[in-house]
Parts: sequence; C-alpha cells; structure tokens
Amino acid sequence: MKITAIHLYAAHFPLHTPFIVSYHTYDYMPSIIVKVETDEGITGYGESVADEHVTGETWEGAFYTLKNTLAPAVIGKNPLELEKLHDIMNKTVYGAPAAKAAIDIACFDILGKKLGQPVYQLIGGRYHNEFPITHVLSIGEPEHMAEEAAAMVEQGYQSFKMKVGKDVKRDVERVKAVRARVGEEIAIRVDVNQGWVNSATTLTAIRALQEANLDWLEQPVLADDMNGMAFIRSKTDIPLMVDEGLKGPREMREVIEKKAADKVNIKLMKCGGIYPAVKLAHQAEMAGLECQVGSMVESSIGSAAGFHVAFAKKVITSVELTGPLKFSKDVGNLAYDVPFIRLTDKPGLGVDVDEHTLADLTVFEATIR
Repeated sequence: MKITAIHLYAAHFPLHTPFIVSYHTYDYMPSIIVKVETDEGITGYGESVADEHVTGETWEGAFYTLKNTLAPAVIGKNPLELEKLHDIMNKTVYGAPAAKAAIDIACFDILGKKLGQPVYQLIGGRYHNEFPITHVLSIGEPEHMAEEAAAMVEQGYQSFKMKVGKDVKRDVERVKAVRARVGEEIAIRVDVNQGWVNSATTLTAIRALQEANLDWLEQPVLADDMNGMAFIRSKTDIPLMVDEGLKGPREMREVIEKKAADKVNIKLMKCGGIYPAVKLAHQAEMAGLECQVGSMVESSIGSAAGFHVAFAKKVITSVELTGPLKFSKDVGNLAYDVPFIRLTDKPGLGVDVDEHTLADLTVFEATIR
C-alpha cells in the first residue's frame, strides 16, 4: 500500500461559548484536518490542533509544515509502516508534534480499516469499557463557574476540570465557590496551565486550598520548571499532574528521575500522535505513574484518536477529550453517552466524516500528490 495524496483543510470549529484558559480566550478552535488517500482506495483522516504555548506551533505554521515538508516526505510511503513513517518525519523536521500527529492518526485510521479492526485493538486491545467524562469549566467569575458546575451535575457529570491561572486570590475563590456549590462527593481537578508561574505562588494557593478536597493540581508552574514541580510535590499531599511540561520521552524521563509528578497528561498533539503516545504510556507504567489522555480541544477525529489510546491501556485512568461537546458544529460523529464515553467496534477511528461540513468550516486548503 502507498500514500497517493494528502488533502489539508485549515478549519475553524465554532464553539458554543468562548473557551477561556490562563493564556488565551478562544472564540473558535483552529484545526487542520488531514485526509490521506492510498492506492488501495482506503482513506484515513487525521487532525492537527497546534498551540503556540503548548506544542510550539501556530495553526498557520502547522499547515505549511504539513504542506511543504511532512506531506511531501511521506507521499509514496506505506502508511502501515508507522515506525518508519515517524523516523522519516523526525528526520525531516525537528519538533512540530501536532503536525506529525495528523499524519500518524490518519495512518492508524487506514491501518484499522485495512484490517477491519478498531485502532484500540491494534495497540493492545480494549482494556476499558467506558470512561466517565469530565466537564471542563473555563475561567469565569466564581459564581458563574459554580452555577455552570451545578447545572452539569444535574446532567449527570461527577467530575470537573477547573481552568484557573489568571490571579491566585480569585482562583482560590473560584475553586471554593464550585466546591461549596457541588458538595464534597464531586471530583474537582484544577488546571492552572502554567498560570501561577513559580513554586512560591503555587504554595500560597495550595495553603488556601488545603480543605478543598482536590483530586489533583495540574501544571501550576512554567512548563520547563520540572524542579519547581518536584519542590511543590515535596510540600503537599495534593497530587500533582504534569501537562505542558511533558512532550516526549526526554521529559518523561525527567519527571520520573526528579519525582516531579504523581500523574502525567498525555496529549497526542504534544507527542506526535498515537504511536508516540503509546510509548509514553509504557514508559509511565514502568515508573508507576498514572496517566491521563487529554486534548487541545479537537474535533471527533482527534478526540477519537485519543480515546483509542486510553481504552487500550490499563495505566490510563482518566480522559479529558471533550472538544466535540464544546463545538456547535463538528465534522465527525463521535458519540458521547454523557456523562460517559463508550467506543464502538467500527474499524479505524470509527468516525464518519461529513465532507460538506468540513468544506463549510474550511478557511483554506491544499492537496499534495
């Protein structure tokens, strides 16, 4: 089998409401959908959601990296040879994980369709039957966040990921307001997205949140400050998760060596796709670290890819892939059974792509043959 054509669609996915994190407010999510065609007539879809603050790529930059560098490098290659494809991509361009993830995901979709199996069966087989879905609360006024959380509890949600990181004092008020509204039985995870910057500020917040009964605290300090993460972990019994600080095997080794976290957040866009994500999960398992699969707020395509990794691995104990629930229009039909996600046994990613919707959301495109 050979790759004969790669179609790139730079798209804007509309959100129901703006998504606010410590470093940016998103009125829509910019994404690149990749369609890979083969000489056997099997087509696979992938996705790239770049982020300047996380993957080191811009939306436009990822598009042109795919168009001018990665796609030409893999045209004519066998999409089933994943190890070789990643070696080719890594030798062609340094970094660019979100761009590489799009090619990787599309090739896994092709592999699954070729063999008539869902992707999770190709990377270990189904381990989990379902995962509870965590509702993500973007940054807002404390009372507004509390009201949204209460409404989501009524819909069946039992866990929340709170985005904070704008101001420590207000962040503490946000967390306390949500905890007071939803009670002690609901799980609350706090994601700072590097917003507290350093360990001193973080410890100030932790002291104020000691009675908030948090599941874990995610990436409070700058991504490269692994020493800061390790110091904070030595000073608190609130479990710590590393996110932006974990990209690939080198960072995972540092997390392990420095005992910098209790849990790691694996994202396909940070590490380069399904194949590297599985390697990270194995690396974490050997060190006794629990894993989560998260997302950069992707469509049904990227979200499904993350779910396939999560469903196949015992060491992955939680997921945060809720992009399709936040979009008012999506290109795929990944089905959620809120507050749970259960994957089907359809081959490949198991997602049907609506080409008309994709065309409607596309801002610019290109084809490489």
